[in-house]
Amino acid sequence: MSRDQASRGGTGRSGTVRKERESARLPLDEEIPRPTFRRERAALKRGVWPVAGCDEAGRGPLAGPVVAAAVILNPDDVPRGLDDSKRLTPERREVLYERICARAHVAVAFAPPARIDRDNILRASLWALARAVAALPIKPRLVFVDGRDRIDARCDCQAVIGGDGLVASIAAASIVAKVTRDRLMTCLGAAHPGYGFEQHKGYSVPEHFAAIERLGPTIHHRRSFSPVADALGLLAVDAAEAIADVLPL
Repeated sequence: MSRDQASRGGTGRSGTVRKERESARLPLDEEIPRPTFRRERAALKRGVWPVAGCDEAGRGPLAGPVVAAAVILNPDDVPRGLDDSKRLTPERREVLYERICARAHVAVAFAPPARIDRDNILRASLWALARAVAALPIKPRLVFVDGRDRIDARCDCQAVIGGDGLVASIAAASIVAKVTRDRLMTCLGAAHPGYGFEQHKGYSVPEHFAAIERLGPTIHHRRSFSPVADALGLLAVDAAEAIADVLPL
């Protein structure tokens, strides 16, 4: 093998290794899959319509409600750019929120802290999702819900793990739920100065822990979540019911 061949990497072991390394890196450059309208359109072709998607926001925070949203998209006017709300900037979410509300059937429902404390976070979230579907102006015949658990939708319901990144109507619902909840927490921030709700939206961040320690919990805090229960002196009373690990969503 000549020196020119080796330097070009066209033959020989070094060239083969280089090509293998380059090939191994290719998948990293692949585009992240985006939600599509494929499942909704397949249902429409079977004669199943309307089809709704639903999702919630706010399972993990220490304060504020869980906000659930249900959306029935218009098959002839699906907004472009729909995605899992967590992958969008706040500015992009606001733009898409306006487009969704202008072009689709939308409903929202809330599970307040009292409901979360009574039923636990999972049951309260599923309850809010079912309420959002029931509040839609037209009754769906099929509902896609993000996650592992189906809801009492009074119609066929399919749970889709990671659905907010796969199914267009679920992605739309995730955006509506997130924007609605963020706006609500900003209002709570104005009503309860010093807690920083307008910044952290009730999530577990050092600033929020410091505010709870300094000012005490508000009526909007979830008493069954351990940092709040600890601040209220409730852990010794019923530690088994306190949520030690805050959920990530």
